[in-house]
Amino acid sequence: MEQGGEAWAGSGEGGSTGGGSVRARTEDARERLFRLGAEALTDLELLGLLWTEGPRGAGLKDVAEGGLTRGGLKALVQEDPRTLCARRGVGPARTSRLLAALELGRRAQRSPERRPRLRTPKDIHAYLAPTLGGLRREVFHVLCFNPRNVLVHDARVAEGTLSACPVDPREVFAATLSARATAIVLAHNHPSGDPEPSVQDVGLTEHLARAAGLLGVKLLDHVVVGDGAYVSMLERGLLPDSEREGRRKCGTPGGGW
Repeated sequence: MEQGGEAWAGSGEGGSTGGGSVRARTEDARERLFRLGAEALTDLELLGLLWTEGPRGAGLKDVAEGGLTRGGLKALVQEDPRTLCARRGVGPARTSRLLAALELGRRAQRSPERRPRLRTPKDIHAYLAPTLGGLRREVFHVLCFNPRNVLVHDARVAEGTLSACPVDPREVFAATLSARATAIVLAHNHPSGDPEPSVQDVGLTEHLARAAGLLGVKLLDHVVVGDGAYVSMLERGLLPDSEREGRRKCGTPGGGW
């Protein structure tokens, strides 16, 4: 990260001092991107390619010192757009370009299959991580499956705050019944990055498991997504006994439903 900071230590593009040097560094980064691939560039150099000429002021350096060097790109993803926009030398145009690029990167990681077959907690995490990773607040999803473990609907049924997400069971099962699902997987994220389920998470899962049983729907798992990691409540033995019955082989990582 220090290397990137040094590469962009000059004044912002369009400034009266050092502007030519910054433009030269931009051209050098662009040339190396085509020659070596985008992965050869530092985070700050990649940001610099988005930083087209604009108002005077450091701008990019401010972003680096205020966010990129304290939490990396994740800090930028999670920052409120209005806060980022208000930084010196940033503004709405640069903010929109930056957030658009980050969102495109997130979407590029999503599965190209519209109805993937997801058979394990690991599969669920791989499917959800591009969508839930790096969000600034908790969200709650219900993944609806047919009898062949094919995903027929992915519904976001609740959005909360940094540390909580109230879930209405009626929204959970409205999505389930609308999709005519025979089985569901619950999933939510922890913006803190720690996927360890809370007491409230376990209590909600038990409540929803009872409701699913009354409707004849199998609750396969509740997966909590963190920063590059996840916790499967099924693998942890945190689902009610009736929900674990018949799926004991999923009690170890890599097992299927």
